[in-house]
Formats: sequence, structure tokens, C-alpha cells
Amino acid sequence: MQRTWFITGTSTGFGRIMTERLLARGDRVAATLRSPNALAELQAKYPKQLWVAQLDVLDDAAIRDVMARAFSDLGRIDVVVSNAAYGLFGAAEELSNAQIKRQLDTNLLGSIQLIRAALPHLRKQDGGRVIQVSSEGGQIAYPNFSVYHATKWGIEGFVESVAQEVAPFGIEFTLAEPGPTPTNFAAGLDAAPAMDDYVDTPSGGVRRALLDGSFKLTGNPVKMVDIMIDSAGQAPAPRRITLGSTAYESIRAALTERLARLEGQKSVAQAADLDA
Repeated sequence: MQRTWFITGTSTGFGRIMTERLLARGDRVAATLRSPNALAELQAKYPKQLWVAQLDVLDDAAIRDVMARAFSDLGRIDVVVSNAAYGLFGAAEELSNAQIKRQLDTNLLGSIQLIRAALPHLRKQDGGRVIQVSSEGGQIAYPNFSVYHATKWGIEGFVESVAQEVAPFGIEFTLAEPGPTPTNFAAGLDAAPAMDDYVDTPSGGVRRALLDGSFKLTGNPVKMVDIMIDSAGQAPAPRRITLGSTAYESIRAALTERLARLEGQKSVAQAADLDA
């Protein structure tokens, strides 16, 4: 069955791979990106399947306009993939105010506004699927990625709530959580200048690991994209798909530790209730 997809951030990385895989299997794709010329080759090869629009997710009005045009031109969109994002690297003290704002505006607010723009159209057509590309960093945290983690933990909380709000309309959500993967993510990192004070700290250790290559990238981006695509055919939609053994082990360890700490506070939590 042919599906129609709306995908942000399609110039490189997961978005580009997903666009190519979907077109090759016969699906239609509404691909958005900041530089439409990056898809010229695909447009020439798939003129009847590929719809392209320029979009910067920092522009709320543009998000709503492009989303409306895509639904109008294509008639129905089965899956909306919120993928546009990038990484901000540096200890919290090293980051500039401008870097922090851009990270929050792109990864968190951009994703929120994209989903909000899609919901009226998905309701009107009696349902659809939203895949939000998150990260293992939506449930765990590394030093030097504090604001990046804030955006991923934030969008996961947003999706958990919105999924409950729109379930009666047949709209389902999946959070995709890739682990370290050789895409353009590392090359696209916005890195803050290092402070000498952090050289011999966990922050400095992560910075060195990225520079010397010892920070291992174990995920296969094509396999991850195929799993995301396959998830759109699952009913009900999986709320989360963990992608990569590193992501699985890291998230499992974090959740196990968190649950153990919660259980250890059971009596304290119960003591905070109103008296009977």
C-alpha cells in the first residue's frame, strides 16, 4: 500500500535516508529542508512522488503554511516525521545565550510547532501517525549535551501528553530513540569554546573522546530508518522504538537505576500525602 509522508530535515542524515528509502519503494514524500536544491537529483528521478518545500522550523508561520500546502496538494498525509534538529555541545557554563536559544528554538519549539500544525489536518482526515525523532538522549544524559538533552527530554514529555489528547481522533505517536550513529550529527555539532576549568572533568573527557574518535558510533542509520518506516505499519503504534544496542543498554541501565531510587523513596513519598 502506497503511503504519503511529510518529513522535515531531509537534506542529510536520517531525513535524507528515509526520503530515499520511501521513494525507492513507491511511496510519496513531502520533503522539507532549508535548501531545496539539495534534493534536485531526487526530484528529477521521482517527479511524481516527491513534493519539496523550503522550510526553516524556526519560522512558526512558515511551518503552518508549508503543512497546509502539503495536505492541500497531496490530499492526504499518512505519516508526519518530525526530524529536523541538531546538536549543541559544551558544558552548560561554556555555552552562550544565543546558542542555548537556537537549540531550544530548533529542537524543542520547532518540533512542537510542527506537530501542532499537523494536528488539525490529521483530525480532519480522521487520523494518521506522527513519528518524532528523539534520541537515547531523551531518557539518558551525557556531559556536555545538557541543552540538547533538555530538548529531547522536553519533546518526549510533550508527545506523551499530546498523544493522550488526540488518541480519540485516531492520531498516534511514536518516539524514535537512536543511539550514537554515524550520520551528519557529529559534523553538525555547534560546539562551544572549551574552558580550561573543565579539562580534567567528565566534560573534558567527553570532549576528548569526540576529538580522538574513542566515542563509539555503533548504530547503522539505514537499519534504523527501516525500523522507523516499519513502525508506521504497526497497530497500535509503538510509543517508543529504541534503536541500537548502545541505546538499549544505556536506557535500560538508566531506567533500572531510576526505578530502584524511586522504590527506595516509597515511604517518603507516601508520608507527603494529606492526612486521612
